[in-house]
Amino acid sequence: MNIKQIKTPIINSTIQDLKVGDRIELYGTMYTGRDAALPKLVKSIKNGEKLLDLEGSALMHTAVSQAGISPTTSNKEEIEESLPFLARSGVKMHIGKGKLGMKTVEVLNKYKSVFIVTPPAAALLTSRVISRKVAAFPEEGMEAIYKLEVSGIPGIVAAANGESIH
Repeated sequence: MNIKQIKTPIINSTIQDLKVGDRIELYGTMYTGRDAALPKLVKSIKNGEKLLDLEGSALMHTAVSQAGISPTTSNKEEIEESLPFLARSGVKMHIGKGKLGMKTVEVLNKYKSVFIVTPPAAALLTSRVISRKVAAFPEEGMEAIYKLEVSGIPGIVAAANGESIH
């Protein structure tokens, strides 16, 4: 099976070409966020604030610490509830672990966005981070939203085009 190389910003045709089970590697800019920061990001967007350029972006559900990055469970209420709004706001790729509800899968499909699962192997993922800086909510510490430059973050498409791994 070929590994599809995906570069940011991600365009709709790239998303439409992905199928559940495809293996990918992500290159370019990737944002991070989890339980504390994602609801704040959604609130800021709803309030008309433009903290980040999310169009065509990728967002991993993780904190960033000295130990590195590793995905958190994406179906936690604080995270999964943010996915539809962030997809509508331009996020094309949501990266984490776990199973999303079918309602979320359907909304991702509507906004031409996908969910990618990646192995929770901090050493591997961290070795693919070229640079990092806080992009929003520094008061959240390691759970702030970071902007990372990445080279080859691996993953498997878990939800795309209205289908999901069950």
